[in-house]
Parts: sequence; structure tokens; C-alpha cells
Amino acid sequence: MERILVVNPGSTSTKTAVFQDEKEIFNETIRHSADEIKQYKKIIDQHEFRTKLILGILKSKGVLLEEISAIGARGGLLHPLESGTYLVNEDMINDLSSARYGEHASNLGAIIAHVFSTQIGKPAFIVDPVIVDEMNEIAKISGFKGIKRVSIWHALNQKFIARQAAKELGKTYKDANLIVVHLGGGISIAAHCKGKAVDVNNALNGDGPFSPERAGGLPLIGLVNLCYSKKYTYEEMKKNLTGKGGLVSQLDINSAIEVEKRIKDGDKHAKLVYEAMAYQIAKTIGEMSTVLQGNVDAIVITGGIAYSKILTEWIKERVSFIAPVKVYPGEDELSAIAQGVLRVIRKEEEMKLYESV
Repeated sequence: MERILVVNPGSTSTKTAVFQDEKEIFNETIRHSADEIKQYKKIIDQHEFRTKLILGILKSKGVLLEEISAIGARGGLLHPLESGTYLVNEDMINDLSSARYGEHASNLGAIIAHVFSTQIGKPAFIVDPVIVDEMNEIAKISGFKGIKRVSIWHALNQKFIARQAAKELGKTYKDANLIVVHLGGGISIAAHCKGKAVDVNNALNGDGPFSPERAGGLPLIGLVNLCYSKKYTYEEMKKNLTGKGGLVSQLDINSAIEVEKRIKDGDKHAKLVYEAMAYQIAKTIGEMSTVLQGNVDAIVITGGIAYSKILTEWIKERVSFIAPVKVYPGEDELSAIAQGVLRVIRKEEEMKLYESV
């Protein structure tokens, strides 16, 4: 039997689990407030803090690192890769530590896994990282030469949930056309056409709806003016877009639960901002329906904020005319990572190697 430690750092949480083969022994999520996170200038600066949290969880559960067969982690921002399970190696750690391809909390996954791997002499892997690229070439063209639309999204959970939704529809994933919406600290909305995500918004620092922490697509001249206003440095502007945007910018909180509390207490501005987020999500779903030429088997909503009934109902009101809407609250990324690692250990799937380019 194989015992797999799974590490999944997100922008607002650190998730840890241990699996005995496919069976989950435990999983635990630690939430991080905006105040807790903003004390770190760069995301890489959080790795010791989050590593200690994970070690504390393992100690509280009576799990020894020496009992672990392998470590699985959420993949971070690397150069575009095909779907699969990749061994954590020095090339990968160097690219993630330097934030060569961008900053995101998911960069910490492989870095933390590498620390544990080095300590106990067991392999570490990432599975379906956020930069899995299946986009059609036409979807990558922008209106400015030299700037391409890029694929940064919740590939791991979207793929996992898409397969589940297709099965419930009586189809295989490769036979289904789905629009999958992941609602988390970032929001990704992808058009899945016959087993491939042929178009998706850049859920980290690009287009699409704003989210709890991301600014999303912005009026360009307003953004340019702000960049040249001398109010912010380059690093501060990046943080404004990827950590201090969205609900944090508008309401100074990154928690959908707290926003809903404000709404219940009669905060009209909080209601307007939250509904605007639902509005932008619905607009992007509409865009993705054109990618699939209106041939949509289902709209699938998943992620942690999918627990918000008020938000999902606002979305349904605007998009249910396109296709049936299926809601899968939460995410099963921990299980998806563990299963990816197991497939490699059992030699059911070939391990892939990352190389810097």
C-alpha cells in the first residue's frame, strides 16, 4: 500500500491530506485572511510559514513523514505543458522560486513538496498544473501584436469535475461539450470541447471576471493611466491585480462568507459588488458558449465559492437558457492529485519530466 501526502496551497488557504492508496485518511484546510497574507511581500516568502503549518497538521494527526511513500502537490506557474504527472526536479524548483512565469500561491506546492522529498528521500510530483495548455491557436490571438492570451486556470479540478459531470450526463468526457466554472480566490471559466479546454480566461492576472482577489479584465486606458500615475511601483501594481483586486479592492475582504454576512446585515454596496461578480461570471459563460457554437451539454459550476447559493442563483438566472446548470460545490483537487501520483507509482501512466526552456 502507498501512503501519499498531498499539499495544495491556494491564494486564501492551505490544504493538506494523506491518502492510503485511494482512501483518504484525513484532509484539513487552513484559511488565511487578507491581513495574514499581505504581511508577505512576495508569495515565495510564505513557503516557510506554510511548511510549518503542514508539519503541525501532520503532528496533530499522528502522521510521521517517514511513513510517506510520495508527495503530491498542486502545480504552479511554469511554461505551458501537456496534461499529466510531473516529477519535481531542480529545473522546476528554480523556475517556481524565481517566479519566472509569474507569481501565484500554487507555486508553493512543488517547493514545499521538494522540502519534504529532500528530507525523507521520497519522490515529489505535481499533477495537471495550472498552465496546462489546450487552447485553440485562434483563442490565443489578442488585439496587440506580441501579447498573446495565455492558459492559466484550475486545470486539475476542472478536468476532474468535467469527467464527473459528463458521466452523469451519460457521456464520456471526450464526447461532451461543457462550460466549466471554477469559483475560488481566482475564477476560471473554460470551454471544454470533446475532452480539451479549447478556450479559458487567464484566471491569475488577465481577462475574465473579477474574483475575491483578482481584478480580472479592466478598462485599458484606466489601467494605463493608473500605471503611469506614479502612485504605485511595478511590484505594487502586480499585487493590485493579483492579490488586492476584486472583492479585496472593493470591500477590503477576500471571503465570500463575510460578503454574504454584510449583505444580510443590509450592506447595499456589498450586495452590488457581489452581484456584479456574478454578472461578470455569467457574461464570460456567454462568451464560452459562442466558442462551442451554442452546442453546450451543461454548464458546470465548482470550487469553494460554489457553496454560495446566492451567487450561484444569480449566475443561473442569466445563463440557464444556454444549457442545464450543474453545481458541484467545493473541489476534489486533493483526491485528483493523489490519484495522479498513484497512477505513476503503479506504472499505469508514465511519469513526465519538466525541463526549463
